[in-house]
Amino acid sequence: MNTQHCIITQKLSRSIAQSIATSLILFFAYPAAIALDKAALQQAISGPDRDVADFVGIEAGMEVLDLYAAGGYYTFILSKTVREMGVVYAQNTPRGLNFVKDHQDITQGQALNNKITQGELENVVQIIRSLDEICIAPESLDAVVLAQTLHYYYNPNSTRALNMLIQLKDLLKHGGVIAVTDHIDISGRDNSAMHRMEIQQAIDIAEMAGYEIESSELLRVSNDDHNRSIFDPRLNRTTDRFLLKLIKP
Repeated sequence: MNTQHCIITQKLSRSIAQSIATSLILFFAYPAAIALDKAALQQAISGPDRDVADFVGIEAGMEVLDLYAAGGYYTFILSKTVREMGVVYAQNTPRGLNFVKDHQDITQGQALNNKITQGELENVVQIIRSLDEICIAPESLDAVVLAQTLHYYYNPNSTRALNMLIQLKDLLKHGGVIAVTDHIDISGRDNSAMHRMEIQQAIDIAEMAGYEIESSELLRVSNDDHNRSIFDPRLNRTTDRFLLKLIKP
């Protein structure tokens, strides 16, 4: 498959940092980076999100897709996990890149580009197009990260979420995995308005798509108010999230 017209690659001149800790020092050494989204990245790296890759088995040398990478928090973590031998495909749509990040004055695209540049993420390849046009070879990926995204597919139409998971399964090698994390809602609420979903909904749709499933309590918190939208500033970016490992048989 010729991916020349499908993939935009970020090429950098300096070598990749050897650990997340070292990279974080480099990242915050630049005033522009501090002005963008320092606090959010710091939270992602210092909190349990950094252990998601370990739970699903992402290792050095793997090829990983960060579906709807947005501002690149997981892209940053994944890049340092797969190291220089691996590849992280950071997928966004042109529309998604132009979204302004919540409580910040930069777009998702600006935040992602800044992490790639200042974080020295030489192994990150940006794909700026939809999943339907992603141009990744079938059965070539070791893993996919689907972070805070499944509810966008599921809440308007559960069939859309099912089709997305089936598409991703086609891209995975046998034994490949998907890390699914999303904001938890409870039964009977307006999930769409609050950008949440029920854990069982995610499990059911994954089973329908033909995955084996493992779960973790890694991202659960007790101080989330499930009656509030995830964008409510009173939550301070802290929500109760489920974490599933979907395995392609």
